Amino acid sequence: MRTAPKALAQRPQANLMLSRVAHSLYWMSRYIERAENIARLLEVNLQFILDFQGYDDAHLKEHWGSILASSGDLELFEKYYESSDSRSVTEFFAFDLRNPNSILACVFAARENARMIRDQISIEMWETLNELYLFLKARSTADVWVAGPYEFFHDIKRNSHLFQGLTDATYSRSEGWEFIQFGKYIERANKTARILDVKYHILLPDASDVGGALDTAQWQAVLRSASALEAYRRFYVSEILPWKAAEFLIFSDSFPRSIHFCAAQVDEFLRRILGETGARPRSEAARASRRLLANLQSLTIDEVLKDGLHEFLVATAAALDLISEDVVNTTMFYPAESTQEEQQLQQQQ
Repeated sequence: MRTAPKALAQRPQANLMLSRVAHSLYWMSRYIERAENIARLLEVNLQFILDFQGYDDAHLKEHWGSILASSGDLELFEKYYESSDSRSVTEFFAFDLRNPNSILACVFAARENARMIRDQISIEMWETLNELYLFLKARSTADVWVAGPYEFFHDIKRNSHLFQGLTDATYSRSEGWEFIQFGKYIERANKTARILDVKYHILLPDASDVGGALDTAQWQAVLRSASALEAYRRFYVSEILPWKAAEFLIFSDSFPRSIHFCAAQVDEFLRRILGETGARPRSEAARASRRLLANLQSLTIDEVLKDGLHEFLVATAAALDLISEDVVNTTMFYPAESTQEEQQLQQQQ
């Protein structure tokens, strides 16, 4: 175990215990949000491939390769799988415990963090997490293919929504609540950036395809991955246009999965956690959060596209990582729970 930061080492034991609880609440919230977002990404892209049945093996490899690349897990996938097709990618992202970002690994990690603070959360929260874990343990990729992927991923999303709704309804608005919300919005903003970056990695064969049927379908899939399609249509009414879809997912201040909305929530809960009440932020995390939010409030989609959408998304993800790491290092005594050995043991079993 690493040495506690000086700021924490000087705190009373009661606060160290609070830091331990805060750590588990934060990661519990992040992991359950991550599992839901992976389920969204898989469900939408499996449906997209089904809609475009003319995809040959080369197009399938390119399509799934772009998703693996945007997730940052391409190298790990290639270590264990020979080809990137629908079944192998589903196995890797849904059930493979060698992938720490698989749905099963995330739900397992969320459950472990919840178990360590069982007395700090409501029984409804614990039961929902436990039932979701048991649901996943009882299934495999073959089961998903037989029953249909839609129902499987729908159950994961529904359980995630149930968990978050129960958290809203049963958890006291205390310091622990702030860490739960901070973790959720950090993860959600990061995943929305990655979902958008998927489109960047899907290289169209010809510039003439931009604005065509395939391009429109891909942008529609991006919006559906963030559950933003209906909200987008209510806001813009017109057809799906690439720059408007990107603008909505980045700059909307009212849609709860846009980067701007999530960044505003991150900044709000960060202020509460760190006690940053003044006009001039003192901590590195608060300064990074303020810069990110200022950019999202001042930039336009034209400026983002001119400088490069991919570069903007990479910089945004880096800022979110910096904020997260600084808060973890300065407010939480315990490092992120490592479950790799336990995951490998369960996989062997």
